Amino acid sequence: MPSSPAEPSPRSETRSRDALWGGPRVALAAILAGAAALRLVGVGYGLPFPLLSPDEQSIVPRAWKMVHGGGLDPHWFDYPSLLMYLLAPFQAWEHEPSYLAARLVVVALALGAVAAAWWLGSRAYGGAAGPIAAAAVAVEATHVAYSRMAVTDVPLTLGVTASLALLVSGRIEVGGLAVGLAMSFKYPGIFLLVPLVVAGYRQPRRLVLGLVAAAAAFCATSPFFVVHFGSAVSDAYHVQKLARQGWLGFEHDHAAPIAFVDRLWLGLGPALLVCGLGLVLALTHRRRTDLILASFVLVYFLDLCTLGAHFDRYVLPLVPPLAVLAGRVRSLAPVTLLLLVVPLTWTIRDDRRLTKTDTREAAHAWVERHIPRGARLAADPSLPPFEHFRVLELRLPLPEEERADPNRDLTRLRNQGIRYAIVTGAVADRVLAAREHYPKETAFYESLKTLTQRLYYVREDGLNGPWVAVYRL
Repeated sequence: MPSSPAEPSPRSETRSRDALWGGPRVALAAILAGAAALRLVGVGYGLPFPLLSPDEQSIVPRAWKMVHGGGLDPHWFDYPSLLMYLLAPFQAWEHEPSYLAARLVVVALALGAVAAAWWLGSRAYGGAAGPIAAAAVAVEATHVAYSRMAVTDVPLTLGVTASLALLVSGRIEVGGLAVGLAMSFKYPGIFLLVPLVVAGYRQPRRLVLGLVAAAAAFCATSPFFVVHFGSAVSDAYHVQKLARQGWLGFEHDHAAPIAFVDRLWLGLGPALLVCGLGLVLALTHRRRTDLILASFVLVYFLDLCTLGAHFDRYVLPLVPPLAVLAGRVRSLAPVTLLLLVVPLTWTIRDDRRLTKTDTREAAHAWVERHIPRGARLAADPSLPPFEHFRVLELRLPLPEEERADPNRDLTRLRNQGIRYAIVTGAVADRVLAAREHYPKETAFYESLKTLTQRLYYVREDGLNGPWVAVYRL
């Protein structure tokens, strides 16, 4: 009798599918290509003005100065120095600080974070965890938004993801090195010391080497933090103190745990439910990989719970490990991938907005055309620099400040010879929404409306961005 054909093995079926679809490399390349497309839209938004984030003005000019005779000492330690050192070589041929060049470097780091998420998922749980993690980071709305800003949050996320991938792979010493680099992108990278200890506590010699490697990597890539240790610690403490006190716009926010879960939801959408289930399973089973990932998620989130400023960017380091934990739930892998369509649509919506002109650009152009050069004017934060004018910069109102900005007073401005005031909804709307916290600032904005002449007003009407108004005092 003729023999019946042998049943194909699962491994041969997997190889056949890989041959048909191109395998993991093609899948990763496709995810990276999609991630790059989402991030490159709007990468030049607002230029030459750094309108995407005010922190760009603190980082990019310092990086430019390093390669134009300023030396490697930033003389500023609100953030560590590694990102500035990475940006500096790409500023060497620029005649002035190039925000576009800096943003493109961060886009590259963001794509590295997507690839690192695949690596972390594959090392942690195998199967679909790698693709799910990479796809989640690729489309997560907050990660996409900050990937085109030359600030520290996305580089920190890359450092976190690479560190965790090394630790779950058992590479404790090299993992410690990556921990130090993550800390040198942004100080909250220090919370990676917790999973480092979890990974190496049964191997004390390797753990000590990992801790030494972390310290050495931080000191090597932010050396002037050590040189100016006292002032550097003071700067870092001041930044953390402000975050704990709160920030303009969060006065009526939910308590920090709820607020930051909300920020995660606004980035991941309903896929966050699967992430939560994966975290519960990790805490239930408590395998080595589970403990490494869960320890970082929990300690980092507990620190967030102490903050009064609930910026969405603060949750970014949580996104890759949470996405990997979602991939842990293998039975829900197709559902998880389907749910990622939701943040993808949010990201595309946000990208479309960045194809429009910013209202603040339009206001800047109007001021250049209609106000005599050299005139004295007062300007809110979050506006472009008015280089051809004598500008008095109004301070950003903050909770628990010792005193309000005395310049937010019409009589005082007039006595100083200020003839124009330029204000924006990016500040005014938040002040007026919490007027009980900012009575002096509220009175200032209301007096502008009633006691001065409004010369110009622009809002989001075919444009993008906050309203801007120009008043003659």
